Amino acid sequence: MTLTHKKKVVVGMSGGVDSSMAAALLKEEGYEVIGITLQIWPSAGPDVEGGCCSISAIDDARRVSQQLGIPHYVLNFRSYFEENVIQYFTESYFSGETPNPCVMCNRIVRWGEMLHKAQGLGADYIATGHYAQVVQDPESGRYLLKRPVDTWKDQTYMLYTLTQEQLKHTLFPLAGYKKEHIREMAEERGLIRVARKPDSQEICFIPNNDYVSFLQEKAGERIKPGNFVDKQGHILGRHQGIVHYTVGQRKGLGITFGKPMFVVGFNIDRNEVVLGEDPEIFSDALYATDLNWMAVEEVKESLKVSAKIRYKAPLAPAAIYPVEHPEQIKGAIGPCVKVNFETPQRAITPGQAIVFYDGDRVIGGGKIITDPRGI
Repeated sequence: MTLTHKKKVVVGMSGGVDSSMAAALLKEEGYEVIGITLQIWPSAGPDVEGGCCSISAIDDARRVSQQLGIPHYVLNFRSYFEENVIQYFTESYFSGETPNPCVMCNRIVRWGEMLHKAQGLGADYIATGHYAQVVQDPESGRYLLKRPVDTWKDQTYMLYTLTQEQLKHTLFPLAGYKKEHIREMAEERGLIRVARKPDSQEICFIPNNDYVSFLQEKAGERIKPGNFVDKQGHILGRHQGIVHYTVGQRKGLGITFGKPMFVVGFNIDRNEVVLGEDPEIFSDALYATDLNWMAVEEVKESLKVSAKIRYKAPLAPAAIYPVEHPEQIKGAIGPCVKVNFETPQRAITPGQAIVFYDGDRVIGGGKIITDPRGI
């Protein structure tokens, strides 16, 4: 690809192989590339191998930029990240939700503030190492988010909040590649350290994925013991605090019941964790709010889709229905939809995202707020 006008692109560089190769490929295509690493955690974050905001990650991003011959800047986003992601994460847990901070980070930080900074530098686009693709529909003119070639690495679920304006100014250079090919290409270009670097599997600001210790440090006085109850309200025992549990959890309850019991929900006002047997953690419907539509401007009538209720969940056939009076649904933020699944889904979890697909196109998505079981 030869560009008659050398367009400028800011690449969000996390110090990993994917963002490094995104920068390399764009430079090879003729773009004027600037690397940016966001410093989002105090003292550059815990130095966790594979973490995207650790000291070593920032150093790796800088070294890759030097090898590629592109400028690299570290931007201090710590207070912004604290206010918009960490506080959201903390409050969600204390509200009985299981939040997805990566979705919020993409929405507010990367495609909010970072895009704003990039445009301030005169950039035409921002780019990341996400496995996804953006195309423009020739009929509607809308920008579409689609699944990549490497469907195992598909990250469209994490990107469903992007607006039309943000998609217009986004490049995903890895859309047509498999992850193993990206590692080989990085080695071929001499990017040896990042080529062999393991993928990050954790929330970037929580070492060892120990979110309970993190919440205790942030707001430990708010973690209070309470009762385990069944759906009829019968007391079954005592719990250590609602933040220790998530919907579908069986292990780590700290008490035995003589039969397998699972977390099926929470009564926040009474500080209760609701338990049930295996069939009770399945549901064929949910409500979702805080919606963002991509392939369509809005959904005015029922629509058949495939839906994912968590990042690695399989796509499930479903139908979505606009709710006529969303103000009647607890937790609704503006418009709301009801989702009916053809097959009951396990552990539908408030706070997680639900994303709707038509084939490889993302129709849109929202935040799960409740399911019609009344918990």
